[in-house]
Formats: sequence, C-alpha cells, structure tokens
Amino acid sequence: MDLLTQFGDGLAAALTPANLMFAFAGVLIGTIIGILPGIGPITAIALLIPLSFGLEPAAGLVLMSGVYYGSMYGGSITSILINTPGEVSHVATTLEGYRMGKNGRAGPALATSAIGSFIGGTLSVVALMFLATALAQVAVLFGAAEYTLLLILALAMTSSLSTGSKTKAFMSTLFGMAIAIVGIDGQTSVPRFTFGSLQLDSGIGFALVAMALFAIPEALKNLAAGHTRPGEGVALQGRVWLNREDWRRSAGAYGRGSVIGFAAGLLPGLGPTLGSFMSYVAEKRFSKHKKEFDKDGAIEGVAGPESANNAGVGGAFVPMLALGIPGSATTALLLFVFEMYGLQPGPLLFHDNATLVWTIIASMYVGNIILLVLNLPLVKVFVRLLQVPPPLLYTSVLAFTVLGAYALNFSLFSMVLLFIFGLAGYFMQRYDFPLAPAILALVLEPLLEKYFRQAIKSAGGDFTTFVDGPMAITLAALIVVGLILPPMIRVFRWGVRTARNTDSRETESASR
Repeated sequence: MDLLTQFGDGLAAALTPANLMFAFAGVLIGTIIGILPGIGPITAIALLIPLSFGLEPAAGLVLMSGVYYGSMYGGSITSILINTPGEVSHVATTLEGYRMGKNGRAGPALATSAIGSFIGGTLSVVALMFLATALAQVAVLFGAAEYTLLLILALAMTSSLSTGSKTKAFMSTLFGMAIAIVGIDGQTSVPRFTFGSLQLDSGIGFALVAMALFAIPEALKNLAAGHTRPGEGVALQGRVWLNREDWRRSAGAYGRGSVIGFAAGLLPGLGPTLGSFMSYVAEKRFSKHKKEFDKDGAIEGVAGPESANNAGVGGAFVPMLALGIPGSATTALLLFVFEMYGLQPGPLLFHDNATLVWTIIASMYVGNIILLVLNLPLVKVFVRLLQVPPPLLYTSVLAFTVLGAYALNFSLFSMVLLFIFGLAGYFMQRYDFPLAPAILALVLEPLLEKYFRQAIKSAGGDFTTFVDGPMAITLAALIVVGLILPPMIRVFRWGVRTARNTDSRETESASR
C-alpha cells in the first residue's frame, strides 16, 4: 500500500499544469530530435543541459526524461521511411520497417511502432516502480567497500559487454576515467593532469565533454559526407493504423519485446541497443511468417524491437535511481542533471526525496500516453522534418553546441576544450572506438574514487575489506567472472572454428 500511496502522490505532482507542460515539451522535443537523422537522445540531452540550469529539479528532470523516451520513438520514423536509423538501437527496426514501407505498408509499420513504444514504455515503468524500490532497500545495506566493487563491476561490464572490439571499449573507458581525474584533488589539494593551467584546476565539465563527444562528431561526419539533399525514402500513404491481422501478429511481439528490452536495459553500456537486436532475433525465430522476414517486411520485426527500445529506457533507470549507477550513456547524462540540482541518486534518494522520485516515475506514465496521443495523428506532420537539408541541420547543431558550451561558464577556454574533445570524438567514431564507455567512466570514476578512499580509510588500510562479507565476496566473484568469461568464450569459439577448419581440410584431402 505504501508503494501505491507514494505513486499516487507522485502522480498528483506529475499532473500539475507546470509538470504536464514540461512532460509534453520533453516528449515533443524528443520526437522531433529523434526524427532528425543522426541526432539521438544522447546528443539531445547533452545540448539541452545548459537550458535546464534555471528550472526546478522536478521540471528539469521531467523534461529530460521526456526527451529520452520521446526520441526513442522518433528514430523509428526515419528507420521506416528513409532507411536511416536515428541511432544504433533503431537498426533492427530498419530491417523490416523499411521493407514494409517499400511494399506500401508504412502506415501499419509506424502505427505498430507507436503502440509498441507505448506498451514497452508503460510496462517498463511498472517494473521500474517495483524493482527500483526493492533494489534501493537492499542497497541501504551496502558499505563503502560494496559500493566500490559495484562500481568496478559496472565499469567492467561496460568494457566487456559493449558491441565491437573489447580492447577499444576498454581504451574508451580509460579515456573517460583520465578526463575525470583532471583537476585539483579534493582531499590532498594536489593538481592532477592540469599541466600548469589554472583553467583546468576545477576539472573538465561533464556537460562540455558530453556535447563535444556526441554532437560535434555527428555534425562533422555528416557535413564531411557532402550530402546536400534529404534522403529519399518511401511515401506515407493511407491510414496510420492496424488491421485485425496486424494486431494479432503484433500482440505477442509487444510482450516479448518489453520483457527483453527491460532486462537488457539493466546492463551497463548496452541498454536499448542489445534489447532491440535480441527482440528482432526472437521474433524472427518464433514467427509463423518467417518468409516475410528479409523480403516483404514482417510486422513482428517492427513491433518487437520498438517495444524493446522503450522498455530499455525503464530498465536503464533502475540502477541509476536505486544505486546511483547509470545503465547507459543517456542515463549517465541524466545522473549529471540530478547532481547539478544537488541530488545524489541512490537508495537514500527514495527516502530523502521520495516525492521527486515518484513524480519522475509518474511523469513517465503520463509522457507515454502523451507520446501515443501526439504521434499517431501528427506523424504526417513530423515526416516533413525529414526534408530539412543536411547542411542546414548539422550547421545548426554545431552552432547550438558552441552556444551551449559557452553558456556553461562563459569562457573562451571552454571553446578550446569543446573542439579538442570534439575532434577526439570524431576520430574515435571514425576508428570504431565506442563513446558510451567513455561517458559512463567519466561519471563513475569520481564515485569509485570516493568510495574506494572511504573503504580503505575505515578499514585502516586493510585491502581484505573488499572480500569481507558475503555481499563483497559475491561482487568480487562477479567482477572476476565478468573479466575472464568473455575472453574464455572467444578463445573457445576460436578453438571450435580452428578444429572445424582442420577437419574440413582433412576431409577434402581424404576425398582426393
């Protein structure tokens, strides 16, 4: 009953005119930004951080949360109509959605995307309510040593679970940690990596690095590509709705995608991306219409990944709210927004700022309803945004990024740092170094340093405190497994492939 009472209080706060306005604005801005190719939720929130400085904490966080899940839906429009995913998590939608559009079924594809986003987002918020509060109650029992191990586990998972090269993901993590170390040490007052520059004594701002790593590389990449016209795609004809057969085929995909997406969202560094691909694979395997996949476009291949996308948002909020550990690069930005307002996500947040937390959770319910009501009738209006010429779009992104970075502390030195890290981000993207581990490490390193020092100090310098007690031993074991298991799996797969190649060569030799 306590849970329902708290949720009722949060819902009452979320339904006030001011918070409703910010939820509507966040969803609308998120949808528009998601539609614009290449500008996903990470870039959107990074650009909007300077604008949220003067807002009340509840208003600012409701706005940013709305931008997050609004942009997750907006990206599906470009995936279905012009075969251009807004970000990696929408690639799975592109596979079947664009084929449906080419076959004159763009309307049902967009409709099932909107409905799947609503169902996935709503079910994930229900799970968030129960799981986050339960996890917060357990986390109260954590000491400094347990939190240190938990943060190391999050960093290890970020490096080992990221898609692509694990070595590059590890290097990206170290890059983010190195940026976080810059500045005067708060305990020893020793300058670290400041190179004698007084401007670096206070460290490098998280918001500036986030804008530099995500907004500038995306703009430079698209401007360098030389595209002067919007991408050509399929025409949107007929009703944006589902017939009875579409409903029947999509219903199961909504449920499966929501469960898969929420579970994947809990894992640091992956979030909606892993969930959408896993959902697509599941639908392709269990569908009774397998022949439509990779050919005419199967509606299950849109319904599942889109449900998983928005369900992953709720999943990523769980470790961020309950433990203060972001589950994705986007929630890392939201964690910074919390700290900007003087709030520290974690178990005590549910005790000290319960109304605020439940207002945010309730606003996600409200926002998902707004998202559904807004996008189904207005999708034909939003489609016109795809006609924005790329040079105008990405030049505007660059200008807004520079303006936002300057507004952080009105310093020309910030401009220098912006373009230094912007170029670093550009080359990281070009050579396939993932950016998400760097952002997550940038957020987690100060927390890791803080809890590590507390643990060592309280234990009198005894490092056995990190294996003292069942919780600490469990976390330490998970770290070891997380670091050792992925390389062992890769070595095992390499051995199996080598053995198969050897057997095939021996068979060919024998047949000759």
